[in-house]
Amino acid sequence: MPASFPAIRPLEQKPSGSRIVSFHGIQFAFRCSNQMAVVMSKRTITVGHSPDPDDAFMFYALAHDKIDTGDLQFRHELQDIETLNRRAMRGELEVSAISIHAYAYVLDKYALLPVGCSMGDRYGPMIVAKKPMSVEGLARARIAVPGTMTTAFLTLRLLLPGTLTYEVMPFDQILQAVADEEFDAGLIIHEGQLTFRNQGLHLIVDLGMWWQERTGLPLPLGGNVVRRDLGTQTMADISRLLKESIRYSLEHRSEALDYALQYARDMDKSLADRFVGMYVNDWTLDYGERGREAVRRLLDEGYRAGVIPKPVAVEFVA
Repeated sequence: MPASFPAIRPLEQKPSGSRIVSFHGIQFAFRCSNQMAVVMSKRTITVGHSPDPDDAFMFYALAHDKIDTGDLQFRHELQDIETLNRRAMRGELEVSAISIHAYAYVLDKYALLPVGCSMGDRYGPMIVAKKPMSVEGLARARIAVPGTMTTAFLTLRLLLPGTLTYEVMPFDQILQAVADEEFDAGLIIHEGQLTFRNQGLHLIVDLGMWWQERTGLPLPLGGNVVRRDLGTQTMADISRLLKESIRYSLEHRSEALDYALQYARDMDKSLADRFVGMYVNDWTLDYGERGREAVRRLLDEGYRAGVIPKPVAVEFVA
């Protein structure tokens, strides 16, 4: 079973003289009188995101009733990003964190929210190894990767367009596998970017830096998508609430960081704060025109390289 945040109460309180019933995930409070029946409802929106400090920080206010969510309530499911990518391809969740690479495969079901992105601004996924090697040497290496739908893997394929020898494994096991020399190199994401040296590993290439030097753009790693069948108004409401949640955490940083620490593997508060700052910042509040261009450029290059099967028409929620 996926881990989850503490349940969010569907209603602030049960109105006096009312009765709560549930129907297809929507909870109603009925208050009856001789004259009329008043109906109040909250619609449940299931949100999937990673059990990592940056996502926990971003969703803190939504998960702990810190902001008014109106007639929506949010239920959180925490799973690794590759699992969420695959679930998005099946359209399972109303809202989900997703790799920008994976977005190319879910256009028919989801639109990108303009908030909630993880942008690598001169940093990003890294390739590390037990022994120093050249980028050219990676073409002959056996590489552990965190999933073929991740943006890290797409960028790796752009770096090494020829034949690649790789094996998919859980992202949080890659560092140890490389340290134990089960693989020649590993493609690391999340907090491993800050902790890999603790296991005596060497940086071969920072893909975020490589991408920026090549294109002049930041590397758009992950975003949040919303299912189109929710309708225009609900999609817009979700976008607004996610932005409020991110802003709340940025304005109450210590409080939100204390919560996010429970998802910080091998990091103290100072290091977790640094990691959160890398991926929850002004880019996260809004991609902006440069961020949107970065998304289009990455997916277009993926298509031209033959990694993505068809052109991607990127669409953001208004």
